[in-house]
Amino acid sequence: MRIVLATLLTFHALIHLVGLFKAFGFAELALLTTPISKPLGVVWLVATLALLAAVIMLFVAPRSFWLVGAVGLLISQIVIVSSWNDAKVGTLLNVVALLAVVHGAFYRGPFGLHASYEAEVRRGLNQAAVMSLVTDADLDPLPAPVQRYLRFVGVVGQPRVQNFKVRFVGRIRSAVDAPWMEFTAEQQSFTDKPTRFFMMDARMKGLPVDVFHSYLDAKARMQVKVLSLYPMIDTSGSDLTNAETVTIFNDMCVMAPATLINGAITWNLIDDRTVQGMFSNSGQKIRAVLHFDDSGALVNFTSDDRPALAPDGKTMVPQRWSTPLRGYRAYGPFRLASHGDARYAPPSGTFTYGEFDILDISYNVVQ
Repeated sequence: MRIVLATLLTFHALIHLVGLFKAFGFAELALLTTPISKPLGVVWLVATLALLAAVIMLFVAPRSFWLVGAVGLLISQIVIVSSWNDAKVGTLLNVVALLAVVHGAFYRGPFGLHASYEAEVRRGLNQAAVMSLVTDADLDPLPAPVQRYLRFVGVVGQPRVQNFKVRFVGRIRSAVDAPWMEFTAEQQSFTDKPTRFFMMDARMKGLPVDVFHSYLDAKARMQVKVLSLYPMIDTSGSDLTNAETVTIFNDMCVMAPATLINGAITWNLIDDRTVQGMFSNSGQKIRAVLHFDDSGALVNFTSDDRPALAPDGKTMVPQRWSTPLRGYRAYGPFRLASHGDARYAPPSGTFTYGEFDILDISYNVVQ
């Protein structure tokens, strides 16, 4: 889509050179019957340069594309009006390009879900914290399987985790018979007061879809917009907050295991490779079962406290949730699962609705 837009804008930009050629007599242009003064010819050149600058911004600084593009289209329309009888068809190209500029303003500009995500992350990163190292003594109160896991991933001797940033790729679907949607995502989490901001870019039937999950002050909200403009889902409430509290605990277990040294978690040993954890946050209490293999690695996480979102985009339906894990590898100082599936278990049978691959993780990020 970006290549198509860049091609359209480049073609449109170069067409404006005819105004320059007409004004300075560089070429005989019979199609342009209206005289063009040399000062106005320079404005035609400025339109060309502004539109080409928008093409460049589309690739090197997409957050600013919309603004440069809007300026270019404004100048373009001014010169088109000045030679309306000859150039009015250019207005159609400007209208098409304007739609792209408006989308850019909401996608990477200051008005959309990406802007909300980035603003929340900036506020969170302004909160400095002092980080001590994890010691063997910190692990002593934990059940044996959790201790083995934390030693397996390598938390001892590393700083406690105050925040972490993750980039994902993968695919999701809304139901077992729904088509898969490829996605990229970025997440920033904070651990002192459990907070999570998750921004996903996906495609649905060829159209871009923005998904923003926020969990702040023990309140969750999920927003989905098509083309960065049109709200598809905007839901919140206690059921969603409860579900996202499970996600918070899952993130701690999978991506920031050092945070399991936490008084907000109550552990119940089931057997040598299975424990139940109850995580509490501002009145929200959820339970999950952690499953480990013989090496100490976490291989699954299951919970009955994370209901599924019904097709209406508002109702939450009770279902067992699980995240089988595999592909352990190094992320900085830690050895973590690189791939996780997200599964629900409706009466029709368990199905995978999400596949996540972790590209990279950064810990204790600073502004």
